[in-house]
Amino acid sequence: MGEIKGQWLKQEQKVDILAVINEAKESGISLKRTCTLLMINRRRVTRWRCKKENGHSIDNLKPGPREPVNRLLPTERAAVLEMAKKEEYADLSHRILAVTAWDLNIFFVSFSSVYRILRSENLATMRGNQRHHNGRSIPPARKVLTGPNQRWCWDISYLPTMEKGVFLYLYLLLDEYSRKAISWLISWHQTAEEARELLEEGLIHENILDLPEDQRPEIINDRGRQMKAKPIKIMFEEHHMPQLFARPRTPNDNPFVESMFGSIKRAPQYPGHFLDREEAVRYFKEYFNWYNNAHLHSGIDYVTPDQCHNGLRESIVSLRREKLMKQRIYRKEVNRVSQNVLTNNLENLILTINPISSCSVMIS
Repeated sequence: MGEIKGQWLKQEQKVDILAVINEAKESGISLKRTCTLLMINRRRVTRWRCKKENGHSIDNLKPGPREPVNRLLPTERAAVLEMAKKEEYADLSHRILAVTAWDLNIFFVSFSSVYRILRSENLATMRGNQRHHNGRSIPPARKVLTGPNQRWCWDISYLPTMEKGVFLYLYLLLDEYSRKAISWLISWHQTAEEARELLEEGLIHENILDLPEDQRPEIINDRGRQMKAKPIKIMFEEHHMPQLFARPRTPNDNPFVESMFGSIKRAPQYPGHFLDREEAVRYFKEYFNWYNNAHLHSGIDYVTPDQCHNGLRESIVSLRREKLMKQRIYRKEVNRVSQNVLTNNLENLILTINPISSCSVMIS
């Protein structure tokens, strides 16, 4: 038979080996000597003998309990599927779906569990035409931000119109810490005057000029002619706000506003083309109201940009963790009771299915 070490043995083979060892023991050969001759680990044989003496099977079984005590409850799985199949949640990723459910007290299930449930029902599919990141991008060195209004980024993006070759332009000022859209405007032109209007609106809205000079945000932008225009540079110098420039052909130096433009144009409601400036203003007024106040942003722990900007991020995330932990405790107790391992102490941890009342997808 050769060396037994490392081989996967059937139950019948284990029984035969134990029988040989017992016969050898009756003949005066020690267990250690017999195991050496059979080329098998002595502790392995001892484990088989203990199981057999205690009336347990020595057949090959999977390690661990047959039913883990932290497995999801049937009611939790049903709640996930019920919510995922509703039309208003059809466009949510599994992470946004989970966070929305936590905040509405519908269910408390981890991201990975929600994904597995959706995948098992063929409800987890890729949406949009974006490709995966290659994982080789190295972000530029940046100082650590500890709160809002410490660094702003801004840029301009083309908006196609119904007439070929004619464009509107979206000016956007973004806070890097909270991802909040501080100010925006739509124009037919790319000029320093519009850029100055965008920035002055942000300064007024956030009361920046009331702050001490050393507490005012720095500004990062690319090297377009509007960004390098003298009126813009003079305005920043007068307000004591450092202006940083991204490197040429390096969008990763100003990633947040670039990513924001991508998210805007991949939104399901994005019309693709605009008839005129008034139509664009109406659309983006609704969009940025939803984005700031209802969108659960993955980059800021799935809170809205407005909540993060107002300092509510930590309390919201902490409350979610507490709810998830309570549900895990409840789940373990229910599963242990069903296995007759533990009993009682199930009060105050009851899963309740609340009516669904809000959504993190922009409703047109």
